[in-house]
Amino acid sequence: MKIFQPDLIVKNVTMITTELLKKHHVKALILDVDNTLTTHGNPEPGEGVMQWLETMRQADIPMMIVSNNSHNRVKPFAEILQLEFVSRGLKPLTVGMTRACKRFGLTPSEVAIVGDQLFTDVWGAKRTGMKRILVKPIYPKEEIQIVLKRYLEKIVLHFYT
Repeated sequence: MKIFQPDLIVKNVTMITTELLKKHHVKALILDVDNTLTTHGNPEPGEGVMQWLETMRQADIPMMIVSNNSHNRVKPFAEILQLEFVSRGLKPLTVGMTRACKRFGLTPSEVAIVGDQLFTDVWGAKRTGMKRILVKPIYPKEEIQIVLKRYLEKIVLHFYT
């Protein structure tokens, strides 16, 4: 069960501070899109996200999006945020996250992923050797396959709390 255990759980990305990252020896962030930076399918970032990104930039924290979504979904969103991205990241496989680490020029242990799903973001980061920051989903209404995963996630998270 430890494979699904996040290192940190926060309400949303704006709760992640530069001090928190320094405390956990995080030098760069990989960011998920849907229900992490915005609601599912939304082309605009969520409330406070742009200000938070600017705070991270001012602290010289490199960031990149790694999403399982298609290029057509991720590219326009990444352009608004002015972030590099990897679409079709294949999480929980390690390929997309490893590609991001190479672009950062950092080892996986120096990078954290920020995402809303245990079975893709957290598990994939654990397999890659990254730190794992779980955020609460922004909006609870999701596709049926994600609703089923959320039910299982609640069971798994119960054992960690």
